Amino acid sequence: MPAYKKVLGTFQIVMINVIAVDSIRTLPFSAGLGFSLVFFYLFAALLFFIPSGLISAELGTGWPSTGGIYIWVREAFGRKTSLAVIWLNWIYNIVWYPTIMALIAGIFTYFFNPELITNKYYMMASTLTLFWTATIVNLFGMKVSSIISTIGALLGTIFPMVFISILGIIWWMKGEPLQIDCSWSTCFPDLTQISNLPFLSTILFGLLGLEMAATHAAVMKNPKRDYPRAVFYSMFIILGTIVLSSLAIAFVVPNSELNLITGVLQAFVIFFNQFNMPWMVPIIAGCIILGGLGGVSAWVIGPTKGMMVASVDGNLPHFLAKKTSKGVPVGMLLTQGSIVTLLSLAFIFMPTIHSSFWLLSQMTAQLALIVYVSLFAAGIRLRYKDNQMPRSFRIPGGKKWGMWIIASAGIFASLIAFLLGFIPPPETGLSIMSYELILIGGIFLMLLLPYILRKITRSETLR
Repeated sequence: MPAYKKVLGTFQIVMINVIAVDSIRTLPFSAGLGFSLVFFYLFAALLFFIPSGLISAELGTGWPSTGGIYIWVREAFGRKTSLAVIWLNWIYNIVWYPTIMALIAGIFTYFFNPELITNKYYMMASTLTLFWTATIVNLFGMKVSSIISTIGALLGTIFPMVFISILGIIWWMKGEPLQIDCSWSTCFPDLTQISNLPFLSTILFGLLGLEMAATHAAVMKNPKRDYPRAVFYSMFIILGTIVLSSLAIAFVVPNSELNLITGVLQAFVIFFNQFNMPWMVPIIAGCIILGGLGGVSAWVIGPTKGMMVASVDGNLPHFLAKKTSKGVPVGMLLTQGSIVTLLSLAFIFMPTIHSSFWLLSQMTAQLALIVYVSLFAAGIRLRYKDNQMPRSFRIPGGKKWGMWIIASAGIFASLIAFLLGFIPPPETGLSIMSYELILIGGIFLMLLLPYILRKITRSETLR
């Protein structure tokens, strides 16, 4: 195993985790649950969020190679399985891009014509313009992209989430009227309202990304001590900002008027008007737009690294591994741009902007959950298959029990959320059969495509 310079401490890993996981896009979904969002997030934290962080820490210190989850699953189950996993890890981000672009476009309409948020052609055109702009920026190399990502994360994600949380606390302390009932009975979800249950998969998706920092565990000064601390502190900060931000939105925006795309700005407008600060609205809108662009700039190129490793392994066509002189994976970027272009047609063909936004978000979550089931299973498998591999951090509990308990909790939560995700909420405007056929068909197609490409690649190699 190569030697790494030990440069990172607890604080740096916490910041990496917070920037990777915190997202404004999922806040309106959470706010739609009312006070029961507290229960949903506690459930997700105990059974999914913490397990994913701990298992990623162990695997990241054992196999700290470029490729991340692709390497871990490959070592556990072989190349065929790892191909499917890294493909899904890549493709669920691609399905996610139109939704975050829709958020940026929706917020941007505030400056000139808010009614355009319901215009299908405007949303599609804006989504494609924004995405291809981010793609072109990444073609200039990681230096430009990293600057945009860092500024965007600080000003466009962390600042708005902390700010709206503070406004929500002030609103509650002043005794202003609340749009939700904050009582012990409403903390638990109403299981008779089955339309609320699909939100669990969206909530879990909002907590993805803690594994990204695990690949840095090998360069931590004291990973056995500092990584568990970083996971705990990160969980506290991330859950605190997400829960308080979501509650702040739910406090002031009636559920019947909550827009899944611009719900955050709706809440800010109400807060600022009440506190005589209307001049802050365009400033915060600009910050959110900057944050969305920064997030996309970071994610547009991030998941392509594992796909490039798969291409080098001979599992995918070699043109996908083509790079520019600056090392930018131009083949991958152009391919994912073409897929995003096709997916953006959903804004035209679905009944409403809301329905297309929800369906793309739900498909993203479903694909991501499959990836995470593989991650948890790889943790168990590698404890038996390659337990002698040195790891700077290990989940406590001996060879078996600790890993089994943590990984099983993650698998259980992922499967429950995955199954509940097939229940259509009212926002889609689709029948149960149409909704499930689109989801199942999309998931099946995404699982089938990598093996078709692998077969084509093998055929070309044999010529």
